[in-house]
Amino acid sequence: MSTEVKITAARMHRVRMPLVHEFQTSSHRKKFLDHILVELEDACGAVGWGEIASPSDPYYAPETVETCWNIAERYLLPAVIGQGWDRPEQVSQLWAKVRGNQFAKAGVDVAAWVLWSTIQGVSLADALGGTRTEVTAGVSLGIEPTIDDLLAEVERQTAAGYPRVKLKIAPGWDVEPVRAVRSAYPDLDLHVDANGIYTEDDALRALDEFGLTMIEQPFAPRDLLAHARLQQAISTPICLDESIETVADLDTAVSLGALEVLNIKVSRMGGLTAARAAHDRAQQVGIPVWCGGMHEFGIGRAVNVAVSSLPGFTLPSDVSASEKYYARDIVEPAVVAVEGVVQVPEATGLGHKVDIELIAANTVATLSL
Repeated sequence: MSTEVKITAARMHRVRMPLVHEFQTSSHRKKFLDHILVELEDACGAVGWGEIASPSDPYYAPETVETCWNIAERYLLPAVIGQGWDRPEQVSQLWAKVRGNQFAKAGVDVAAWVLWSTIQGVSLADALGGTRTEVTAGVSLGIEPTIDDLLAEVERQTAAGYPRVKLKIAPGWDVEPVRAVRSAYPDLDLHVDANGIYTEDDALRALDEFGLTMIEQPFAPRDLLAHARLQQAISTPICLDESIETVADLDTAVSLGALEVLNIKVSRMGGLTAARAAHDRAQQVGIPVWCGGMHEFGIGRAVNVAVSSLPGFTLPSDVSASEKYYARDIVEPAVVAVEGVVQVPEATGLGHKVDIELIAANTVATLSL
């Protein structure tokens, strides 16, 4: 069935949710998150939900919650209201003149995909072309006050059945924490994520001895030549995250030999349309991919599960259970992992019911167009 979709109303909700465990990266520490939820409604009353999962501060990427709200209100939502389209891939063409602002775009693009799959009566995974019925999940652990605290967190997550653990690292918190975890867990699928904080003068090569699955984003996003030089010097695969916002970025990085693994984040790449295109190109050039996360609420988490059902996602993805981050999530049922495995929803659209009351109770700003 193919039916033209015309969005007649759009709403945004800035929602604040506390984390069950504070999370520290190389740049900052988080106790709670503000994300923007996007609602798109068509003429028949069907609704699609998306999530703008940008950080609050411009450390991971240039965008913040405030910039995303501004761009969505002034440019993205006005571009889609009243415009007809047949496929969700066409929606991003409506704001083609807007450069960058990938997080803001992602929330609207995702809402369009969820709306379309709901109208079509198919699951989001099926709409994307997913082939898996379950997804292997990994967990991401922040920088802890002590190595003992870190080992306790690793124990907690491996006991929960997660087969892969990612450690955030920074200069001064790298070799010794990794050594301790590897010594305690010699067979664990373990990798590290620097969020671009290192320079080539830092002792990253010392991590090559620990049998890591990958070293993720050691250098600044645009410093692809440094990544290529490090990849030539070590056997551990380099994974790029912040460096890859477009398929053109991926092509450049592949040509330079700057990566052997790609982290696809729906939010960072501007939505499901771009994420699927990056997945397809990575498959063509033989680069394995996995889905990274931004501590999404249940809407974004369910979307990550759906995209991880695509065939090229061969490594564990950051789609851990809702309970790892939130005491109560904004979708029902919450995303659940059993022995590190998450089931891909078969229900239409998002595959989860959105908890309107919980959203309202945690909303700090709203907008209707």
